[in-house]
Amino acid sequence: MDSATGVKMSPETSAVHYTIDPAASRFTVRAFAAGLLSGFGHNPVIGIRDFSGEVNFSPDNLAASSVGITINAGSFEVQNDVSEKDRAEITRTMNDQVLEVKRFPEIAFESRQVSGIQLGESLYVLKMESDLFLHGVTRPQTISANVASGDDKLRAYGEFSIKQSDFKIRLVSVAGGALKVKDELKLAFDIIAKKDA
Repeated sequence: MDSATGVKMSPETSAVHYTIDPAASRFTVRAFAAGLLSGFGHNPVIGIRDFSGEVNFSPDNLAASSVGITINAGSFEVQNDVSEKDRAEITRTMNDQVLEVKRFPEIAFESRQVSGIQLGESLYVLKMESDLFLHGVTRPQTISANVASGDDKLRAYGEFSIKQSDFKIRLVSVAGGALKVKDELKLAFDIIAKKDA
């Protein structure tokens, strides 16, 4: 009971704070090849290795939930089975020409508004109206996530797409332009967060 208002306070509606465990989580970016040699080119899959963040989750009041993630832009790693020469070229191109990591070392994601429904016991689908800060540009991004909550862990997984051109990223090509990367990227996440003690 709040002594000032006389309103009964409900402890169940307070958000539980979780810290993201990057070692247990998976975050990938898939690019798609285009151009004359696209049939021979790989669709690069890039793993994001270094990120951190926190989740506030309120199962009884989903609108009180929030997510914030910060990514080290220089931690992207090619996961495809490619030659070391190709891996080095893709990594160098990604860091120097695509992400320009020296100018823009961080990527950030921050939810502004969360809504959703409960599907079953401890299972939810959330819709997050968010801001994505990438390559010096901030744009709104709507992301849907399946969320499963346990006693001391939270799992959120899903995927979404972005266009590089929306973030003023120059579309790159290799092999003299015969192999290009399409504008759209698909991002997939499987995030594990641990309840704070």
